[in-house]
Amino acid sequence: MSFVAVIPARAASTRLPGKPLLDIGGKPMVVRTAEQARRSTARQVVVATDDDTICQTVKVHGLEAIMTRTDHATGTDRLSEVVDFLGLPDEDIVVNVQGDEPLIDPALIDAVATTLARHPVAAIATCAAPITEAATLFNPNAVKVVCNHDGLALYFSRAPIPWARDALADGQQRLAAGIPALHHIGLYAYKVGFLKKFPRLAVGPLEQFESLEQLRALENGYSIAVMVTDTPPAAGVDTPADLARVRDIFANRL
Repeated sequence: MSFVAVIPARAASTRLPGKPLLDIGGKPMVVRTAEQARRSTARQVVVATDDDTICQTVKVHGLEAIMTRTDHATGTDRLSEVVDFLGLPDEDIVVNVQGDEPLIDPALIDAVATTLARHPVAAIATCAAPITEAATLFNPNAVKVVCNHDGLALYFSRAPIPWARDALADGQQRLAAGIPALHHIGLYAYKVGFLKKFPRLAVGPLEQFESLEQLRALENGYSIAVMVTDTPPAAGVDTPADLARVRDIFANRL
């Protein structure tokens, strides 16, 4: 099964300025992420950036990078430009690997691409892991997803879904026994044909209120296949504490 891995990398970051180029074990973070992606079975790994310094740095490390526009509203819009630039056919698959995921498991990249290939009705595939703690279920920063019997997403939300009416009737926050609650993992595979259409899709009220870009696909009638894994990936780098943690991991490896 053939696919392309694309790593969007923007220099702008409010919590970690210049995040893609921050050093991790002697190499920039985006380079570490791209090296992990190259350990997958992707036939091509491309860093897509709007910053010339990032682009040149990636190339110096022997990796492929392309410049994209600076006015993209979302990472998915950036991917749409990339697939046009690469001339990819509509039936091809692209996996979006975030540039701040230096610990991403190459096997997970393969798995999400395979999930999309096995669901011909889906335009997108993504991942989720069972929720095992009530704190995660009730955390609005942890996105939840519910699926139908075919493994297709019914809805994504920051709210605790599904809502266990009887177990939560007393107002206490708890995890009901056996509840099929899933924590969404933000790794996506896309059909190229969908990516070409994405910039023209209408932004609906669900996406606006939840502030979840994947709801745009559902609101416009596209299906999202969800692969459930029992081993969620290591967290990405969003804060100085995350950076210190990942640096320690690479220091121990080296």
